[in-house]
Amino acid sequence: MTAVPLTTKKDWTSDQEVRWCPGCGDYSILTAVQLLMPEIERRREDTVFISGIGCAARFPYYMNTYGMHSIHGRSPAIATGLAMARPDLDVWVVGGDGDMLSIGGNHLIHALRRNVNLTILLFNNQIYGLTKGQYSPTSEVGKVTKSTPMGSLDYPFNPISLALGAEATFVARTHDMDRGHMQEVFRRAHAHKGAALVEVYQNCNVFNDGAFGALTKRDSRDAMLIDLKHGEPVRFGVEQERGVIITDNGAEIVNVADVGEDKIHVHDENADRGVAFALSRLAKDRVSPTPMGVFSAIDRQEYGDAASAQLAAAQEANGPGDLNALLHSLPTWDVS
Repeated sequence: MTAVPLTTKKDWTSDQEVRWCPGCGDYSILTAVQLLMPEIERRREDTVFISGIGCAARFPYYMNTYGMHSIHGRSPAIATGLAMARPDLDVWVVGGDGDMLSIGGNHLIHALRRNVNLTILLFNNQIYGLTKGQYSPTSEVGKVTKSTPMGSLDYPFNPISLALGAEATFVARTHDMDRGHMQEVFRRAHAHKGAALVEVYQNCNVFNDGAFGALTKRDSRDAMLIDLKHGEPVRFGVEQERGVIITDNGAEIVNVADVGEDKIHVHDENADRGVAFALSRLAKDRVSPTPMGVFSAIDRQEYGDAASAQLAAAQEANGPGDLNALLHSLPTWDVS
């Protein structure tokens, strides 16, 4: 196999003017991806970014790779077709919470349950940005927007819980204020064989500014972000004084001194997905301590591999297919 040529961020950056609002969190996500790509040893010509519609969906324009700005909500379906037809390609899917969880919700959950080999980045800013500030499927109850002037009545989706419920084999969360954390989570997601979903808390500084500020501001992170690390106790706080335990009622935040270190849950991203689901429900709102990192990473046969094996078995048993015979097989009829 020919060695992959060395590249830099510049090689992965297209010549298109980046047209997001100044200060948008999408800039930092784009930079994190462009800096990561030279490190994962893939060729630009073997890499594809597919998006739907929305602010996040401009992403393929800014990557010097193949890409497609597709139809609203349909990027997981289009990416599924590409991944099945060309398993040699490195397929990424990028979209926002409105694009992927509203009109695209059905396509997303089926790509996840099938375990198609896709790296899916879901930018969650809890608002519709491109269409100027309507509430989205992740907006909190009571959210006042142009489309909900008296406050939203809808209970929001939790993207991590949704992905776990859809049987995604890799589920993680990161945020746009920590490039190093983003890159590590994206690297892990890309290395996973199967459907990998990463929720990215992303600030829309025009229509929902500061949505995650209580969590992601530098002086808040130690107290508010719960870093999930495989094989390590789930502890956080300025002095690591708080921790998470798992009870019959789910995940619970405690003071380590009150329960003892041996009671603190040790994170196992390969284990019981019920525990991962409990961790995904830990934060009751966006001003509560919130887990970041990999919630679950399990091995299951990837859909493309399974389909190829099935096709090979059929060909071995029955020989090459005959398209003409298929088209004229029963039941058929003549229309006169």
